[in-house]
Amino acid sequence: MQYKRSRKRADGARGGQGASRSARRSIRRCLVFGVEVRELGAATRRSPRAAFARQVAMYLAHVVCGLSLTEVGALFARDRTTVAHACEVVEDRRDDPELDGRLEHLECAVAALIGALVWHERRS
Repeated sequence: MQYKRSRKRADGARGGQGASRSARRSIRRCLVFGVEVRELGAATRRSPRAAFARQVAMYLAHVVCGLSLTEVGALFARDRTTVAHACEVVEDRRDDPELDGRLEHLECAVAALIGALVWHERRS
């Protein structure tokens, strides 16, 4: 399932290829939703804010990094259907211009981070 708003995508990020483990972990670290990183990987939903931040992180991992729903699910210890639901929730909420702008900035930041990591790996 491909989501329509996927404008920013890191070079070479296709089906998990080109996106290193450290880049995948960075998805969790880059969010600024007032949620601690440990809450994103929690086994329970936690607060609504934490649940939405996790959904955004899963969305970015799928849309920007090009990871499959199964790969994102494994990264967050969730089922692929949960990831698909998260992507749908985020996509539906993009009608809010403020949130859409924040997501655009996050997409750019994640794509730039992955691009830098890929460039660094190629130099090594």
